[in-house]
Amino acid sequence: MDDASQSKKKKRDLTKMKTPHTYVIIFCVVVFAWILTFLVPAGRFSTEDIQYKNETGEISTRTVLKQDSFRYSYAMNKSFVFDQLEDLQSDPKKLKELDVPKKELAKVVDAGESKLTQESLDEIALTDDVLYEEYGLKIYDTSKKLHKTAKFWGTEDFNGFGFLNFVFEGLVSGDKYGSAVGIAALILVVGGAFGIIMKTGAIDAGIFAFIHKVKGLERLAIPLVFFTFSFGGATFGMAEEVIPFSMVMVPFVIALGYDSIVAVTVTYVASQVGNAASWMSPFSVAVAQGIAGIPVLSGATFRLIMWVVITAAAAAYTMFYAERIRKNPTSSLTYTTDAKFRDRIAKTDEERPAFTIGHKLVLLEMLAVLVWIIWGVTQKGYYIPEIASQFFVMGLAAGIIAVIFKLNDMTVNDIASSFQSGAADLAGTAIVVGMAKGILLVLGGADASVPSALNTILNSMGSVLSSVPKFLGAWFMYIFQSLFNLVVTSNSGQAALTMPIMAPLADLVGVSRQIAVLAYQLGAGFVDAFTPVSASLIGVLGVAGIDWAKWAKFQIKMQGFLFLLGTIFIMIAVAIGFS
Repeated sequence: MDDASQSKKKKRDLTKMKTPHTYVIIFCVVVFAWILTFLVPAGRFSTEDIQYKNETGEISTRTVLKQDSFRYSYAMNKSFVFDQLEDLQSDPKKLKELDVPKKELAKVVDAGESKLTQESLDEIALTDDVLYEEYGLKIYDTSKKLHKTAKFWGTEDFNGFGFLNFVFEGLVSGDKYGSAVGIAALILVVGGAFGIIMKTGAIDAGIFAFIHKVKGLERLAIPLVFFTFSFGGATFGMAEEVIPFSMVMVPFVIALGYDSIVAVTVTYVASQVGNAASWMSPFSVAVAQGIAGIPVLSGATFRLIMWVVITAAAAAYTMFYAERIRKNPTSSLTYTTDAKFRDRIAKTDEERPAFTIGHKLVLLEMLAVLVWIIWGVTQKGYYIPEIASQFFVMGLAAGIIAVIFKLNDMTVNDIASSFQSGAADLAGTAIVVGMAKGILLVLGGADASVPSALNTILNSMGSVLSSVPKFLGAWFMYIFQSLFNLVVTSNSGQAALTMPIMAPLADLVGVSRQIAVLAYQLGAGFVDAFTPVSASLIGVLGVAGIDWAKWAKFQIKMQGFLFLLGTIFIMIAVAIGFS
């Protein structure tokens, strides 16, 4: 074989390199995060509960970090602290002020300086925050900054958390109201419910009937659906709610001649575009403005215009990509993985199944439950537990209809087995949700009051931004919020962590706090459509059968486009003095 042939062979082999599996990518990120904790010392903030008016005008309470309260993690200066405890014993006024029980304080002092620990002080109301506020850095031995680095292996019960346990710890973190355990459970229930619905054949028959009735008008579906989901994101912070909708939209969009990437873009990405440009989201704008100390839902006119422009631009970007795929389907990054949807659609088309009364009842029942969910979320505050239950009802009712009308000759046992197989199909996605949460745990968690490398990074970025011109300051705030969202994807959580720093920082930079909120919402919203840490995104990708690495190849370009749009609106806001 000559050199030219060998060169061609090598080139061919390189092009056949497989994209890393999502699990592989997340594991690499976990290792990187672990190594980072060796390099970045842990830090913490003091926290406080603040009250603010929410979007309904009622008083809400949220725990936020105190400005200028950051300090690195140090060992306790036992000698100094013990001396203060002895002085405190003879100061009744101070004891009462700090709400410290005198008898319990005496027990701590009698135990001696060598037995003094922060845990024993916590029990008598002398927490680290209280001591720091009273005595400052003197309570620490500042000769050495401490790192909070997970062990190689271990559990909370044995030897302490080890980063190789990130999958389990990630899966069981949180509660039924959020990531990761709540969303993982929601994914499994939704998967089971749609397993039943898909078994009935109603969706396939409905798509087939729809496509044949609207021949030639398919292209209108893309912008229409995009604006609909963007509106959902803008009004009630639609995110986890998109997962079940994607179950329907993926086969529908593929049947129109596009790919699963388009389906995820017109649903989940659209919802996050709406969330980023929202004028009223109770989970982002309202929380951030309340913490920043500006009127809740103020600046709505500017944001409403921004929402229309950004949504239209993002929809146009999606249509441009979608048309390219429609004209050349094999150019899609997901052409191979979409084959199962195309094959099913082709089989349905060949068999031309009748769109029976049973199919229609299943689809009407689905529509009724989706309306019920939207009503519940917007009017009653339903969240993950209620939504999961509603989808179980949807699946069960669809199964009962299928048995009554003998759809696909379904039996009661088929309802159970299709629920099982539907949940099994999304089990891998549920695991990814836990793995993604594990990244945050390895970094030390997102609790501002607990020492972590993440808190140190947050404080360092705030310090850097305090000394730049206002245009650059506003832009760097936007960049920082975008980067921060790569690891903290909770909109309200990110607001609680960053706005107590960014709001006064805006005053120093010379821009309004309204612009600080704008930088937060744009950064937090757009990047949610990209980061592998987002449980909602991973859930939607799992439904669509898209590997995150392939999604990233497409989305990184769109992120660049959205970042440009965000930058333009940040600059406009600074130029017009948006406040």
